[in-house]
Amino acid sequence: MNKAKPEFDDFSESYEQLATHPLRDRFASGGSEFFHVRKRDLIRAYFRHRQTDTGKLAYLDLGCGKGELASLLRNDFARVAGCDPSAGMLKAGELVTKGIETRVQDDPGQIPFEGAEFDFVTAVCVFHHVPPLARAALVRESRRVLKPGGTLAIIEHNPYNPITRLLVSRIPVDADAILLRPAETRRLFREAGLTIDDQQYFLYFPASLYRRLSPLESALAKVPLGGQYAVFGRSA
Repeated sequence: MNKAKPEFDDFSESYEQLATHPLRDRFASGGSEFFHVRKRDLIRAYFRHRQTDTGKLAYLDLGCGKGELASLLRNDFARVAGCDPSAGMLKAGELVTKGIETRVQDDPGQIPFEGAEFDFVTAVCVFHHVPPLARAALVRESRRVLKPGGTLAIIEHNPYNPITRLLVSRIPVDADAILLRPAETRRLFREAGLTIDDQQYFLYFPASLYRRLSPLESALAKVPLGGQYAVFGRSA
């Protein structure tokens, strides 16, 4: 999970410890990598379904934190970049050594790249840290950096999942979180001029069961009970 606020500089060295909880740890035995891998696989499946060769595309992870997702996808795209308001988180991720371009967001509401630079932009667990009245502007800013026909993916905690709500209320790094319902996310896309291309719920099963039950999780993608959800939207 990433947080789009500069005070995450204070958490850059202890983020993993502050984001832990016994329930979360049991769900993802072995650490948080499972959550990042699931998102990577969801993104790969999205482009595979559309028969799109991502090896020719430019990708930006907005609010990338330490860059776990960008690192997992760095070989999938021709260009991979990340930005975050927290210079401390970017430094702790050592992304430059992995060939990932990084820039600090001096203003959390502004993306420090030129317009129409990217084919794909993700915002992973960022918007629940953005004040509700500022969310529409950040979606418009995300669309600004998309090339025509580019895709924005917002991945968020699912407020309809009671365990997710419990974890968010107990984890220190989510102290200011205001969760977005999927309907709000879709509305933000439409208001920014993005066409909804896909929506999926995921994280139904813990890491210990996922390999065996992944076909079932795929079948449940439209049932609004997964721990998180993803909305994909395309610019005109």
